[in-house]
Amino acid sequence: MMKELEFIYKRHSVRRYQDTPVPAEDLRQILAAATQAPSGKNLQSWHFVVVKNAALIAKMAAAVREKNRQLAEYLPEEERKPFTGMVEYHTVFKQAPVVILAYAGPYPTVAESLLKGGRMPEQEARQYAKANPAIQNVAAAMENLTLAAAALGYGTCWMTGPTYAAEEIGAMIGPVKESYFLAAMTPLGVPLTA
Repeated sequence: MMKELEFIYKRHSVRRYQDTPVPAEDLRQILAAATQAPSGKNLQSWHFVVVKNAALIAKMAAAVREKNRQLAEYLPEEERKPFTGMVEYHTVFKQAPVVILAYAGPYPTVAESLLKGGRMPEQEARQYAKANPAIQNVAAAMENLTLAAAALGYGTCWMTGPTYAAEEIGAMIGPVKESYFLAAMTPLGVPLTA
């Protein structure tokens, strides 16, 4: 491993955290690094919400747990148990002192223009949206965020599972930018070892 790239190898998924606050300056540095990510058309179509209130984090985890239960009722029997079994992974953020929610913003694609024009069949036009630049933009920012956190000695765990409770989480934290949606989240804190 090259010493210059050592920071990359420090990052790994952490699911247990010490009950140690994360200083505001460290959060600022981590979020500043996230916003240095590349983005299509330089739209920087991401928005981060930092949650440090333990009671709110617990309520978010409870909402994920309840939404998991509700969604499981709609699944075929053979898929129900594997889905409900994932809820423990989808709520590991409840142990962290900080949770960062990553929202993806709108990103105009040629597919939208083709659909508006109505000259191309919908199935064919939709193929031009497959690259999903909105997700790619927030994913690049999330990668920067997790790498910066690791370089400062913090653990993270990039999560998309809990986003099925995006509406319930959004109701708890209040409005974010219009047309933005919860794309990912990560707990953040000092890793609990041993």
